[in-house]
Amino acid sequence: MNITCAKNAGACYGVQRALDLAVRTREDGLAATTLGPLIHNPLVVADLAAKGISEAGSVDQVTTEAVIIRSHGVVPQVKEQIRERGLVMVDATCPYVARAQKAAARLAEDGYHVLVVGECGHPEVEGLRAYALQAGGQVTVAGGVDELPDELEGRIGVVVQTTQMRETLDAVLAELDARGIDPKLVNTICFATRERQEAAAQVAGAVDAMVVIGGRNSSNTTRLADICKKACPATYHIESADELDPAWFAGVQEVGVTAGASTPESHIRDVVAALEQI
Repeated sequence: MNITCAKNAGACYGVQRALDLAVRTREDGLAATTLGPLIHNPLVVADLAAKGISEAGSVDQVTTEAVIIRSHGVVPQVKEQIRERGLVMVDATCPYVARAQKAAARLAEDGYHVLVVGECGHPEVEGLRAYALQAGGQVTVAGGVDELPDELEGRIGVVVQTTQMRETLDAVLAELDARGIDPKLVNTICFATRERQEAAAQVAGAVDAMVVIGGRNSSNTTRLADICKKACPATYHIESADELDPAWFAGVQEVGVTAGASTPESHIRDVVAALEQI
C-alpha cells in the first residue's frame, strides 16, 4: 500500500500552545486542573492526567492552586469565579477563539443582533454567546440554514465558530441574502481549519481508503471525516492505531491519512507505522 499523508494535518497552533502551557505549569511546580478536557482528544487528556494534571467540571470542584482554561475558552463568568477564589489562572484559550470572543462582544456593543454560526452547546460557541450577551447584545446560535429562526430582528452581525466549514457559513449568508438581510460579517473561521479541510479533501479524492485520526468528541475531526467521506466512501475515523482493522484495506492500493487539530504528531506517526505493517 502507498500511504499519503495530508500536507496540513494534526495539532494546530492553538492546541499545541494549550498543551505546552499545561505541561509548563506542571513543570513549574504548580498543581493544576483543567476546566473540562483541555482539548477534545481522550488519549491526550489521559496522558495529562498521568502527568498529574487533573480535570474538573466547574471552578467549585477545583482543589489545586492553578486552573487551566482550555483551548475552547470559557464564558466570562467563569474567569470571574477563578479570580474570586484567588486561584492562579492559566489562560490556554486559543488566540483565534479569543479573537472570535472579542468580535462577538464588539458586534453586540455596536448594537448588532449577533448571529453565531456554530454548534449549539459546544463550549466555544457557548463562550461566544456569553461574551455577546455580557456586552448587552441579543444572540442567536445556528449550526446551519435549517437552524435559523423564521424571524431575525434588527441589524445582524455574524461571527463563526472557528472550526466551522466555509460552506456552512456561505449557505447561511445566502439564506440571509434571500431574506433581504445584509449582515456585518466577521469571519472568524480559523485558517488552520480551512487548510486541514482542503488538504484532507485533496488526498481523499485520490485514494482508495482514508484514515482520519482524532477524538470522536472533536468537532473539527468529525468534520474532516465528513469531508473525506464525500470524496472517499471508505473513510475510517479512529482515535488510535489500535483501532485499525486490516480488513479495511483488503485490495487497497492507495491509503490517505489526515488528523484533526487536536491530534499530536506522535499519534499520526503511530498510525502510519501501523499501516506500514498491514
